[in-house]
Amino acid sequence: MTKRIKLGVFEMMNPNNGMPTWTDPRGRGDEWDNLEYWVTLARELDDAGFDFLFFADTYGYATLEGSMPNEVAAHGIQFPALDPMLAIATLARETENLGFVVTSPTTVERPYAMARRFATLDRFTAGRIGWNIVTGSSQATTDQLFGVTEVLSHDERYDAADEFLDTCLRYWEHSWQDGAEVRDRESGTYVDPEKLHAVEVAGRFQRSRGIFAVPPTPQRTPVLFQAGTSDRGRAYAARNAEAVFIQGQTIESAAVHVGDIREQAVRNGRSAEDVSVVTGMTVTVAETSEEAWMLREEYENLLGLDDAAVMFAGITGLDLTGIDPAWRVVDLKTDLGQTLVQRYAKQDPDMRVGQILDQFRTKAIRGFQVTGSPVEVADEIERIVDGSGIDGIMLEPTFGGTAAYRAFIELVLPILAERGRTEDLQGEVTLRERFTGAPRLAQSHRARTLTARAADDHHSIGAETNES
Repeated sequence: MTKRIKLGVFEMMNPNNGMPTWTDPRGRGDEWDNLEYWVTLARELDDAGFDFLFFADTYGYATLEGSMPNEVAAHGIQFPALDPMLAIATLARETENLGFVVTSPTTVERPYAMARRFATLDRFTAGRIGWNIVTGSSQATTDQLFGVTEVLSHDERYDAADEFLDTCLRYWEHSWQDGAEVRDRESGTYVDPEKLHAVEVAGRFQRSRGIFAVPPTPQRTPVLFQAGTSDRGRAYAARNAEAVFIQGQTIESAAVHVGDIREQAVRNGRSAEDVSVVTGMTVTVAETSEEAWMLREEYENLLGLDDAAVMFAGITGLDLTGIDPAWRVVDLKTDLGQTLVQRYAKQDPDMRVGQILDQFRTKAIRGFQVTGSPVEVADEIERIVDGSGIDGIMLEPTFGGTAAYRAFIELVLPILAERGRTEDLQGEVTLRERFTGAPRLAQSHRARTLTARAADDHHSIGAETNES
């Protein structure tokens, strides 16, 4: 059976998308902060039948020794930036079927506020919203901005993320019974109080008590995305995520990631099919292969080694310009950016620091890079999907503007559609239905086993209050 490929686009609300390209006329340096730019992009993706638009986001920015390097501001290295969540309601109103995935961290937010925002968006978008769960990004900077005094290790951030997500799930799934919202004018009853349950959580990282103020929404819980591919990140995804975002570099490595995540999902009592895996992909396509490779070379010539070093430092906390270029990657130690460090270490245990920056300059945090004529690109995408077991791709821009997406839509998408690789899902379809076929979390998801009160009820807030 031919696998349908889920289609998404990876974006960030800043002048560039990764490495600086805003100075190029094909970039978006003059449009990125104009809402109409994002409306136009969303409409084009919606019309083309894409499944979702994914917004990566972070509160932080790259720093070295606690300060912003001049290159970050001068070159616009993921700075400045806007909050994409505030645009989603508008983008949803201007589209019919496109889903939206927004990144939000578990480190500095509060679960109730997060749950309320996503539930509101799930209502306003008619169930077309997803949450990309991250434990932190540019974390050292974010901690400074928010005045965080307790610095958590990489694994502790995932411990905190467990509690954070559980608290959100309790509010979304267990505070309101089905049928609680009656809106009965004759009896004067808006909500049946007998069908409401107070959430009570008192853990190491989270404390919360109360009834969720947002009635059940089309999906109740937004589609749960997770992007970490470190060992701990994959374990977290296997327990919680419905869609996992990886940055595949080779078919072989992507297949290993896919297999590991699905095996762990099964060990957690889930079905392997409960977890979709989506990879980032930079597609450079033109009428001929020669034109496409010339376009890719032109794009890569915009990318500087110094900018790559600054961006790498912001992600991993490591300033590679101060380390011997001959130093082995496997000997680097950092609690930040474990996913990226592990990627390079596993790619080649003997890889040196100097080699990293040369690769990072062109690949950065991107996934597969596919270049060629329309047929060549379509062939390669099929090889990647069939060889790795991934379920979908997220297109990444090249120069920053929408030209790369338009080229894909005009040149490649018709070929994939002819080969049965796409599916036009029209009508009121939720984002979760695009991934799983059902609007609600799967019965095997562990959210179904939670209750409004945390399992350790004798340590709940209410019990402590009564004892005092």
